[in-house]
Amino acid sequence: MNPQANLIFIINLLLGTTITISSNHWIMAWTGLEINTLAILPLISKSHHPRAIEAATKYFLTQSAASALVLFSSMTNAWHTGQWDITQLTHPTSSLILTSAIAMKLGLVPFHFWFPEVLQGSPLTTGLLLSTIMKLPPIALLYMTSHSLNPTLLTTLAILSTALGGWMGLNQTQIRKVLAFSSISHLGWMAIIIVYNPKLTLLNFYLYAMMTATIFLTLNTIKVLKLSTLMTAWTKIPSLNAMLLLTLLSLAGLPPLTGFLPKWLIIQELTKQDMAPAATLISLLSLLSLFFYLRLAYCTAITLPPHTTNHMKQWRTNKSTNIMIAILTTMSVMLLPISPMILTIV
Repeated sequence: MNPQANLIFIINLLLGTTITISSNHWIMAWTGLEINTLAILPLISKSHHPRAIEAATKYFLTQSAASALVLFSSMTNAWHTGQWDITQLTHPTSSLILTSAIAMKLGLVPFHFWFPEVLQGSPLTTGLLLSTIMKLPPIALLYMTSHSLNPTLLTTLAILSTALGGWMGLNQTQIRKVLAFSSISHLGWMAIIIVYNPKLTLLNFYLYAMMTATIFLTLNTIKVLKLSTLMTAWTKIPSLNAMLLLTLLSLAGLPPLTGFLPKWLIIQELTKQDMAPAATLISLLSLLSLFFYLRLAYCTAITLPPHTTNHMKQWRTNKSTNIMIAILTTMSVMLLPISPMILTIV
């Protein structure tokens, strides 16, 4: 793609996100969501591959339906209360429709079917945008309306998302699909706590976005899309592979790493809210996703690939690793000790 066109789409993407997260009026928030959708479509379909075109079409249809539902929900609320302010969403039906619309935008179960397909059809850099920055506006809307959302509905969606995200990712061989199901599983953790402590949802999202960005940028550097190629990629940049292993374990939420922090705080908050059964259930369901993270980590760290692999071992690439990857990797692995400072900031 033409670099100028690419730059225009990226700027529009940031503009749409900024408009949505800084608006008070529903129409402005909707406008931002629409700009976002239109800016990401060319980035998904830029390879002109049939799978990329299919991904762009699926993305457009689901996001259009979700945007229409957001508009419908805000109009219903304005009809009943006379308010167009985002924080004044008080009508129960409007809250229900909005929750469904945001779930569709984010890819929460049962509106998750589009997300793995779209991510699989997109390049890795676009996949990174879809998994991180495109999730920010819907989460910001949930954050602003969190006081009037239905806790039972969100808890149900969250537990189903964590279950399906873990379950469906088990037998995947394509890394982008594994990361899509990982995203669905993490969104479950964010959705369960949004009503009780919205700031924790934002903290979870920031840390998730940081770890996912690390993994996508690393995979883009070593040019890996499948588990079979990941097994032979260790010869390219061994040090980067070792850090990818730690980042994957951090994304799984293992204790000495950064990814443990949001899970620990969410379980603590749920227990305070007398929701110990929900906390136990969501913790047990996250073991499903731990399995496929460990599978990815094993494939990353394996130094003697099986003889059945069809891929030739490649020697190290001359390309030095990006400073951005170095910073993100360090933060993805080592932020747990400074968690008290992070909590004072949040």
